[in-house]
Amino acid sequence: MSTVNIEGGSSALSNGTTDHERSSTDTSVIQLKLMNLKSLIVKHWILLISAVIGGIGSIGSPILFRLYYIHGGNRKWIPGWLQSSGFPILLIPISINYLRHSRDPSSSCEKFFISPKVSLCASALGLLYGLDNFTYTFGLSYLPVSTSSIVYSSDLVFIAFFSYFIVRQRFTPYSINAVVLITLGSVLLGIRQNGDRPTGVSAGQYLLGFLMTICSAALLGVIIPSTEVSFTKVAKNITYNGVLQFQFFISLFSTIFCTVGMIVNKDFPAMPREAREYGLGESWYYVVLVLTAVICQLAFLGGVGVIFSSSALASAVFSATLLPMSSVAGAIVYREKFSGEKGISLALCLWGRARNFILMRTLRAGDAHVSVGRSTAVAMWRKRIGETA
Repeated sequence: MSTVNIEGGSSALSNGTTDHERSSTDTSVIQLKLMNLKSLIVKHWILLISAVIGGIGSIGSPILFRLYYIHGGNRKWIPGWLQSSGFPILLIPISINYLRHSRDPSSSCEKFFISPKVSLCASALGLLYGLDNFTYTFGLSYLPVSTSSIVYSSDLVFIAFFSYFIVRQRFTPYSINAVVLITLGSVLLGIRQNGDRPTGVSAGQYLLGFLMTICSAALLGVIIPSTEVSFTKVAKNITYNGVLQFQFFISLFSTIFCTVGMIVNKDFPAMPREAREYGLGESWYYVVLVLTAVICQLAFLGGVGVIFSSSALASAVFSATLLPMSSVAGAIVYREKFSGEKGISLALCLWGRARNFILMRTLRAGDAHVSVGRSTAVAMWRKRIGETA
């Protein structure tokens, strides 16, 4: 009789334990869902803020670069250096985040700072950024802002090409169509070079500016998917604070690269003389340089933020929305010629980017269906295992 009671007590205890485990599991699932929802909301806010500051930087920086060249600036390394030399600004949000992190007793410094491997990746990308900055501003010294913006939109061609090898982004008829359209748009501008050549720029200089801008777009085509790989493969669960540190290292080494170029080209001793001869005045010369450095840092920070909160292709699509704004802003501010050929080229580039946007949406929808299908299959499998048990 006592044996029966013991077994009954054991059975009741077992059922109580099972109920407790199920309750704990449900609570953990709810907490996990809330954490995922919070992370999703934070990423959406980061995406929005990155898009705003990236838009300001992307539209304002070429206008300021052109302002430097139009009024007497003729150094090629200084504008490239300015694109990344504003990186000390990043120390402000990094320091604020560190103070907030240090107040949490459960947090450690190791969790706050990015790993040496991630720092090394950012440093290598920084050197590429430095070369990209130099080639871009070199091309802009001979091209109108509107033309440079359209030619630079060929970065999507190179992003699609290098993404195939770096992040295994497959080619589809949509992406091939986009590449062809954007290439045709750039070629059209190259053929009709006499229509918008700035005063004092020879045909050879215009062609050199065109080719340097293409080289800059090609370098960006390597940098953007490489940045995505750094986030997804190397850093994995990187936070936005980690993104700020990542950007800091990129800008630091980009600045070092361009600083070496300035030293070799003797640009630092030439700056005071160039400031005295600047068309807007000596004080405005330095104002333009400082403002350009700040605006460029906003552009880079916005671009990296978009990649972090979405993807490399999303960054390319985002730049597509800025393309007509940059071209129109350049045409309005400097009264540049906006010929029919330039309008057709802009339309082809926008069309190509729109096709690529459709591709991205299609791929994401397909991935979502695959993910849902796998989740459903796993759930059914677990249910059957539970029923069998």
